[in-house]
Amino acid sequence: MSKLKNLLLKILLLPIFPVWDALLVPDVGEVLMLSYSLNKIAPGDTVLLKLFKNDYTPVEGSVVGDFTEADTAGYSAIALAKADWTVATDTGVTTAQQPLKTFTLTGAGSHYGYYITDEAETGLLWAERFTDAPHTMPAGGGTEKVTVKLVGD
Repeated sequence: MSKLKNLLLKILLLPIFPVWDALLVPDVGEVLMLSYSLNKIAPGDTVLLKLFKNDYTPVEGSVVGDFTEADTAGYSAIALAKADWTVATDTGVTTAQQPLKTFTLTGAGSHYGYYITDEAETGLLWAERFTDAPHTMPAGGGTEKVTVKLVGD
């Protein structure tokens, strides 16, 4: 159990901008991931990458309802399809990675971090607050770029 929990806790979301936060896999995310791994629950075809706009710091007890999804003009959640994951092992470290994801925003808004939900949008898998939160978009908008990367050793 300890080794699996360590794997889950080493999950990283690597933003393209220079922010290295403490990613949090809350209790509900640990239950979901273990349930998927043991085939107790069938995972959906995708998980969703979302930005949140409320001034919130994820904690072990966080649930989807603690996050207020961004509603900046041009924003929409990004589906992380199963087929898009690249999984490889190099010198004993296995990595699963999605291609770069870009949120293209066309209006003003502030974002405090991002979170990953299950396909039904009811289960929180993991979340991260930007260390330099909030990221504020000007009236003309801008982009947020994220590479989702899972690392296990």
